[in-house]
Amino acid sequence: MTAVSELIRETHIVRQAGAIPFRRGPEGLRVLLITSRDTGRWVIPKGHVEPGQTAAIAAAVEAYEEAGLAGVVSDIPLGVYTYGKRLRSGVVQPATVEVYSLEVGIQMKKWPERKQRRLQWMDVATAAGLVHEPGLSVLMRRLGEIA
Repeated sequence: MTAVSELIRETHIVRQAGAIPFRRGPEGLRVLLITSRDTGRWVIPKGHVEPGQTAAIAAAVEAYEEAGLAGVVSDIPLGVYTYGKRLRSGVVQPATVEVYSLEVGIQMKKWPERKQRRLQWMDVATAAGLVHEPGLSVLMRRLGEIA
């Protein structure tokens, strides 16, 4: 095995899908952020793409599980961002997140992770400033331009 193929074999990139939930109301366009379970940072609903599942469907499933949301997920992603995902072992692994917009139709009172996260609706500029990943911030602003 060559050094390059060994490096490629050892570097596993986690593939995830996420949703930027949004709604329009009297206050204008609002997006929903949730807190991560481990650090409490502001993030979007995101998770792994299961075998046989499209990234758009995975994003919608994560929005339900993590935030109790249902609505219309876009067919076309807003884009992709990368970040370092910290595993339980403490190792940081590179991850890509394919991000979709999700126009929220229903916000449920009960959902699987309701006791593990906080949720907050906010304007796009505030949300873009609160997330730690620069690539995600760019995608939020893009949603603000097109939604």
